Amino acid sequence: MLRQDLRRLAVTTDGEGFTNLTALLQAELRASGLQRGLLQLVVLHTSCSLIVNENADPRVLHDLTTYLRALVPQEGLSQPYAHDDEGPDDMPAHIRTALTTTSLGLSFDQGRLVLGTWQAVYLWEHRARGQRRQLSLHLLGE
Repeated sequence: MLRQDLRRLAVTTDGEGFTNLTALLQAELRASGLQRGLLQLVVLHTSCSLIVNENADPRVLHDLTTYLRALVPQEGLSQPYAHDDEGPDDMPAHIRTALTTTSLGLSFDQGRLVLGTWQAVYLWEHRARGQRRQLSLHLLGE
């Protein structure tokens, strides 16, 4: 029988960088009792994002950070950013989020996320200081 479950999670980040959500998502999936279906994951903020990427070599995450910093510099391109209400990292964080994504659809089977051998689900914090982030998990399955 098809069921759905809507959950909210809070995650605290350490500032700019990656927080591996995989184990937390697996625990929520186990607690739901669902075995097969789809997990729709949404981060409820505009200055961080979600990705599925390499979980074995930390240089991958380092290179991603370096690339995105170069693509969206802290100082702006030809002039300073107009939106800096929460500090100099405010607008760069919004642009970095716009270039990535704030939601992921993830399949699960036999009560586990369907991920490749070297894959993990990360919250990518774009702000310099640590933040408390809210996530919505919508589970649909049987």
